[in-house]
Amino acid sequence: MTGNSITSRSNQTMQLPCDYDGHCMVCKQNPPNIEISPCRTCATPWHILCLPVPPTTFFDWDCPDCCQSQQNNHAPPLTENLISAIQAIQSDISLTEVEKAIKRQKLVGGSSKPHLDNNKSNGMLDIFDGTLNCSFCMQLLERPITTPCGHNFCLRCFEKWIGKGKHVCAKCRSTIPSKIASHPRINSQLAIAIRLAKLARSEGIRESIDIATKNAPCFMHNDDRPNTAFTTERAKKAGKANACCGKIFVTIPSDHFGPILAENDPIRNRGVVVGDTWSDRMECRQWGAHFPHVAGIAGQSNHGSQSVALSGGYIDDEDHGEWFLYTGSGGRDLSGNKRINKQHSFDQTFDYMNQALRISCLKGYPVRVVRSHKEKCSFYAPEVGVRYDGIYRIEKCWRKNGIHGHKVCRYLFVRCDNEPAPWTSDLYGDRPRPLPKIKELKDAIDITERKGVPSWDYDEEKGCWLWKKPPPKSKKKATIVNSVDGTIIRDFKPKTKKVSLKLKARILKEFGCNICRKVLVLPLTTPCAHNFCKTCLEDAFSGQSYTKKRIYENGRTLRSLKNIIRCPSCSNDIADFLQNPQVNREMMDVIESLQRQTEQMDGNSEELSDDNAA
Repeated sequence: MTGNSITSRSNQTMQLPCDYDGHCMVCKQNPPNIEISPCRTCATPWHILCLPVPPTTFFDWDCPDCCQSQQNNHAPPLTENLISAIQAIQSDISLTEVEKAIKRQKLVGGSSKPHLDNNKSNGMLDIFDGTLNCSFCMQLLERPITTPCGHNFCLRCFEKWIGKGKHVCAKCRSTIPSKIASHPRINSQLAIAIRLAKLARSEGIRESIDIATKNAPCFMHNDDRPNTAFTTERAKKAGKANACCGKIFVTIPSDHFGPILAENDPIRNRGVVVGDTWSDRMECRQWGAHFPHVAGIAGQSNHGSQSVALSGGYIDDEDHGEWFLYTGSGGRDLSGNKRINKQHSFDQTFDYMNQALRISCLKGYPVRVVRSHKEKCSFYAPEVGVRYDGIYRIEKCWRKNGIHGHKVCRYLFVRCDNEPAPWTSDLYGDRPRPLPKIKELKDAIDITERKGVPSWDYDEEKGCWLWKKPPPKSKKKATIVNSVDGTIIRDFKPKTKKVSLKLKARILKEFGCNICRKVLVLPLTTPCAHNFCKTCLEDAFSGQSYTKKRIYENGRTLRSLKNIIRCPSCSNDIADFLQNPQVNREMMDVIESLQRQTEQMDGNSEELSDDNAA
C-alpha cells in the first residue's frame, strides 16, 4: 500500500458528518448548535472542529461529500442556479424543516410526494410511514436493497449512489463491499410485504384479502409439491439430465400459449401464479410453465414459441427486468466431448426454435418466461431454483455479430402481464410502455418487426391484457376435465371483524426466518438478501472459527487461511458478515409494530365476544 492511499484513507475516515441523532461520527460527541454548520447543497450537519480544513464561512459552504461529487466524472457538476435555489429554500422562514427537505428533494432528485394523506390513513399506512422509506428519494422502498450494515435503499437510488464513486453507506458511512456494490441482491421479503401493505392501502380491507389470496406469490407447502422426477438405475450417475419426468399436474397441452389459469389446475384451482418457484427445471415442467427440462426455448418452427428460460446460457443476453434481450439457440459445436462448449463456432439462423420465436414476434403471441438461478449476471434472477416471472411479448428480432465474432439471433422481450413482477412492490401488473432504445440495432441485419395488431394486447376499457385474437389451436392432445366435476370452487367469505387481523398476520408471515420459519426476532439480512433471526444464524455456526491455522511438518507456522462459511439458504460465503452482523432496525420496527397491533386487535375481539355472550 502506497503512502498516498494511506493518506487518502485517513482523510476519508476523518471527514464524517453528524449522524441522525446529532452526534459527530468522528469525536462521538453531541456538539452544540454553534459548532455545527449545515452544507448549503445537501443540508447535512457537520462538526466544524472535526473538519481537517475549517470553512471560512459557516453559512455558504459545500461539505466534502458534495465537493467530491462535483469533481467526480460520473456526476454532473451543480450549477450556480441550483445552488442559489437551494439557498433560497434554506433562507425561507415560512417553511418548516420537513417542507424544506421535500422542496430540496424535488429540486435535486425529482418529485417527492409524501406517502400519507391523513384523511386516507387506514392504520396499515402508519406501519410503513417513514420506517421503510429510502433515504435518497424519500419514497417507500422500490426493489429494496439491504446493505451489510442493516440499512435499506431502492435499487435505482443505490446504483446512482454507487455510480458516483461512493462505496460507503449513505446513513452510517460503513464501507460497502465491492461485490455488493457491483451486484446487489433484492430483498424479496421486504418487496412482498410492501406490496401486501399497498393492497390494504388502495383497496378496501375485504377486497384486498381476496386480491392477496388470489394473486400474491404464495409459499408452496410440502402437501402441494408434485412427485419428484425419477431416474433409472442406469442413468443415476448422470443426474436429472436423463431423469424421467413425474406427473404433469396441469391440464394444458405442451403447445399451450399464454398464462396457466385456475381452470387448468384441478388440484389447487389457482393456476400458475407469478412468483411461483420450483427447485429445478423438472418441477417447472410438471406445472407447465416451461416444458423442456434442458432446452431454453419451447416451441415449434411452424406454430410459434410458448415459453423461454433465462439460465445464463449465452453471454450476449441482457436482463433489465421488465424487458430483456434474448439470444437464440444454435451456433455451437456440441459434438463428441464438446457438450458444454460455450464458444460460438458458426452463425445462427432463423430456423427451428429461432423461427418459432420469430413467429411469436410476428403474431404477437404471449410467451411465458422463467428465470433460473444459473443467470448469475442478472439482478432479477432468483437466488435458488427456477421462478415463473409472467408473460412477455417479443417486439422485434434481428441478427447481429455476437461477442464471439459470429452472427446470433436476438429478440427483444417486453413484459405484458396482469400480475406485478416478483421483484417489485407494485399493486398492479404492466401497462403499455414505450420500447427501449437498442444501440445494437444500428448494425443489425434481418430485422423483423410486427406490423399488424398483436394477438395478445392491452384492453383500455377492461384495463388488462387479454387475447385480442383467438389463441392458436393446439396440435397436441390435452386432458379434458369436466368443469362441473373436476373444478374445485372455493368460497372465501371471511368475517368482517377478522379481515384486518388476517391481513396483518399474512404480512407478518412474510417476515419469516429461513431457518426456524417463525417471525423474525432481531432480523439479520445477509449480503445475499436472505433474512434470519440473529440467534438462529449464530447458533447455526456456533463453534466454527473464521480462520484456520496451518502448521508445517517441522513445526513452522504458516499464514492462517480464511474458513468459508456458506449461507443456510444459498452457497454464498458470509464469513465476513458473521464477524460483525448488524440488525436490520427498520425491518425490526415494522415487525414489532405489526405484532403490537395484532395483539391489540386480538384483545379487542375477545372483549367484544365476552360482551356479546353476556
